[in-house]
Amino acid sequence: MKIPAAKADSFSKSPDSSIKAILVYGPDEGLVLERSQNLLHTVVDDAQDPFRVVNLDNDALKKEPSLISDEAAAISMMGGRRVIRIRSASDALAQVFSDYFSDPVGDALIILEGGDLPGRSKLRKVFETENLAAAIACYKDDEKSLPGLIRQTIENEGFSLSNDALGFLVANLGTDRRLTRRELQKLCLYKGKNSSPISLEDAQACIGDTATLTLDDLAIAVGTGNIQKLEKNLLRAQQENQNAITILRAVTRHFQRLHLTAGLVAQGVPMDKAVSTLRPPLFWKVADPFKAQARKWSPNALSKSLGMLLETEANCKKTGAPAETLCARTLLEITANAPTRRRA
Repeated sequence: MKIPAAKADSFSKSPDSSIKAILVYGPDEGLVLERSQNLLHTVVDDAQDPFRVVNLDNDALKKEPSLISDEAAAISMMGGRRVIRIRSASDALAQVFSDYFSDPVGDALIILEGGDLPGRSKLRKVFETENLAAAIACYKDDEKSLPGLIRQTIENEGFSLSNDALGFLVANLGTDRRLTRRELQKLCLYKGKNSSPISLEDAQACIGDTATLTLDDLAIAVGTGNIQKLEKNLLRAQQENQNAITILRAVTRHFQRLHLTAGLVAQGVPMDKAVSTLRPPLFWKVADPFKAQARKWSPNALSKSLGMLLETEANCKKTGAPAETLCARTLLEITANAPTRRRA
């Protein structure tokens, strides 16, 4: 069963009781986690309950498919329905679940968390076409969905906000649902007991030193060729619990935007006009270094770096090597070879 985007949130909080397994996937890792946790909490209160929550490894399940039936049929020592959670689910599990659905056992709720699975994904096909299963896509909040999310979150905390503040937040949040909610909570804490609407100045003062901008600063450091700033912001991002995939994707988005801008400039489009086509718009603090990078980097060099970033993300998911090490190594290589880097 394929869950429509408009019903995804409500379904994750109250899934159909006939559903045995649910695949939650997409490019927004924070939203994948949020909906996965919502599903889990429909069965158990404590995600760490050792008797009712079981975590299975994608690779282990691929090697021993019977694990899924064994765990689904198991009964909790303390009573109650169980949850089976599988992270980093891949197409390698498509046949495993196709077989399971042909002869399902037990009443456990199986939750699979996947990455940005493509439309041709075999695992997606199994979950989208099976009556006992459901697939929930988690795409990044955009200019259409983000304003509603921001207003709802702010209003739930008892605040309102100006249109200027909303515009600023839309331009600087939205790459990850979990991060967006965390930053909005910080903003509400910053506002405190002040009942006046959240202003642009409030938003800039609070969001100006966020994890979002840490990733922006990190991406700018890579494009500028500043190894010292890369190392500083990489450490800071890790301290803010940003994982390797999130960091790689932030740099990838930056280089995709550079590639688009540099390509337009190469065709004779003025820099300011090329930059104005970007959505969301550039944050004013990064506009100057972004333009400088777009002038120095060639489209071919940007394409090569994008290839490295995408390959590293794939390797983080499948090689078994420490993702943080792979991420840092690739970013350092791109930074060291940046055409904007000052060399002695």
